[in-house]
Amino acid sequence: MITAATLAALATACAVGSWRLTTARWTSRAPRVAIILWQSLGVTWGLAGTGAMLAYAVQPYGVGVLPGLIAFADGRAPREPWDVLHVLAMIAGLTALAVLVAVLLTAGTQVLRARRRHRMLLALISHDDPVVPGVRVLDHPGAAAYCVPGLRSQVVVSEGALRLLSEDEMAAVLAHEAAHVRERHDLVLLPFAALRRALPWSKVVRDAQTQVELLVEMAADDRARRYCCPRRLATALLRFGTAGAMPAPQGMLGVHAQSLMARVDRLVKPAPELPMRLRYGVLALSVTLVTSVPFLWVYQL
Repeated sequence: MITAATLAALATACAVGSWRLTTARWTSRAPRVAIILWQSLGVTWGLAGTGAMLAYAVQPYGVGVLPGLIAFADGRAPREPWDVLHVLAMIAGLTALAVLVAVLLTAGTQVLRARRRHRMLLALISHDDPVVPGVRVLDHPGAAAYCVPGLRSQVVVSEGALRLLSEDEMAAVLAHEAAHVRERHDLVLLPFAALRRALPWSKVVRDAQTQVELLVEMAADDRARRYCCPRRLATALLRFGTAGAMPAPQGMLGVHAQSLMARVDRLVKPAPELPMRLRYGVLALSVTLVTSVPFLWVYQL
């Protein structure tokens, strides 16, 4: 019972922490640290929530969650007799775990298919341009700039974007998209998209996905401004906003109209960086959350 109660309390704490984090103001001062915290909260919440039910279910075995599930799968008899509540907890826990795994795999498969189709489409309707070497250019008058993540990643811009932006502004945008590719931000977003599929009614999950999407853009902005003037990136974003930037295709990373002004304000008027002691404190909390769940799954308290 202690293990189940501890996991349930941990899952509740992660849910409350996620709700509080959606309105936190410090995250824009350290987007990479905030992303790590979001990831740890999501992983811990999922494993602790399902683990709480499974820990109660395997309680008759007198062992931890994982050893208890192995014993159950092997058909070993428990030390104490099963009752209806333990059986229901086993069904609920295994169902919840299966749903989380299934939606993650489904979301990943759909994204991979969308990217494969889009690469085939790009081969037909895009071309190289010496003005932007290494970038695929779409023959479209609208303003668009996005990346196709993956092992064969590509950065794509439209003819409209080339006409809209100056050379320096285009260099800033390309540095931003290259940051998405280099840091694999698509993998950061995938679990939150999958969780949104599993819990479409949850406002906390919806807000979490929105926040992580914004933090990913801010992290790419921070990487880009190492190689370009922040104001050039800000003016490029404003031009995209006034021109009505085309949304990125499904499975790609591109400009989000709803986050443009927040990113522009941050680039033009940067806030002080988060103190190192707070950064390390958040990272320590993230590591503690992620490592506590495997311990509670293996050992019984």
